[in-house]
Amino acid sequence: MRRNIVLIGMMGAGKTAIGGELARRLRRPFSDTDAEIERAAAMTIPEIFARDGEEFFRARESEVLNRVLASGRGIVSTGGGAWLRPENRARIGEEGVSVWLDCDLETLWHRVRHRPTRPLLQTPDPRGTLERLLAERSPVYALADIRVPAQRGDSIEQTADRVLDAIRTHDPAILEGK
Repeated sequence: MRRNIVLIGMMGAGKTAIGGELARRLRRPFSDTDAEIERAAAMTIPEIFARDGEEFFRARESEVLNRVLASGRGIVSTGGGAWLRPENRARIGEEGVSVWLDCDLETLWHRVRHRPTRPLLQTPDPRGTLERLLAERSPVYALADIRVPAQRGDSIEQTADRVLDAIRTHDPAILEGK
């Protein structure tokens, strides 16, 4: 691979699952920035949000993303808010190709509604919050190099196939060895 493949999108879009499958197929390392943050902090993301707030978390997220991108060519799954920071978009653009896993609201809600590990959804109206976040973030996610629809009925393998096809269409050299 000539560049990192960086998966972006909303919580519940499947970034971690698809990233793991891509890493397996391409025999490249996989990094999940949320998992890296939790490991470094020895705390869960909800605990970090509760103790230190979202801005603190976002700063750590940028640090971890920079480290992961610099560590070699691999597959990177980012948190849903990482792509929103201009400095993260610039860094991803320098070191990789950004792939937006674009999911509709119903699919996202189906996937996240029973998960208490989503701090941004700990509101009186979590579905409404998810809908608002999706509306706010979609125009920024649309700045990604590649958009791949991720649908509820698709398997991990089917979505991974579509991601690889989209990368080959965008720039086949990304998947070639150096």
